[in-house]
Amino acid sequence: MTKDVMLTVRGLHFDQGPDSEEIETVQWGQYYKKNGTHYIIYDEIMEGIDEPVRNVIKFKEREMNLMKRGMVNVYMSFEECKKNITNYLTPYGSLLIGMDTRRVKFTENEEEIRLQVEYALEVNYEYLTDCQIEIRVQPAEKMQ
Repeated sequence: MTKDVMLTVRGLHFDQGPDSEEIETVQWGQYYKKNGTHYIIYDEIMEGIDEPVRNVIKFKEREMNLMKRGMVNVYMSFEECKKNITNYLTPYGSLLIGMDTRRVKFTENEEEIRLQVEYALEVNYEYLTDCQIEIRVQPAEKMQ
C-alpha cells in the first residue's frame, strides 16, 4: 500500500425501528504501517465548521482507535468484546459516549485495506443504536 491514499468511510446506524441511516464520506489521506499497527491520517471538513478536523485512525488485530482533533475532540477506542467510554467534545458541549464493540476485522492486500467495526452506541449510559463502520483504503494513484 502506498503512502497517499483515498479512503471511503461508511457508517451505518440501525435505529430501533425498521429504518437505518447511512453516512458515507470520501477523503484523501496518508497511510503507513509501523510495528504491525496501521495508521491513516486525514483532515475532515465538517458541516458548519470552517477549520478541518484532523483524524488519526490506528488499527491492528481486533482493535481500532479513532482520534479527532480540532473543533471536535475525541479519542474513541474500539476493542473487540469490550466496552469503552469517552467524552466527545464539540463546540456545543460535551457528550459522554460508550462503544460496546462486538467485532473489529480487517483484510489487506496490495490494492486495498478493508476495516469493519460493529458496536452498540450509548450516550450518557443509555443505549442509543447499533452501528457499523466500514473503511476502505486504496492507493491514491489508482483513483486519479
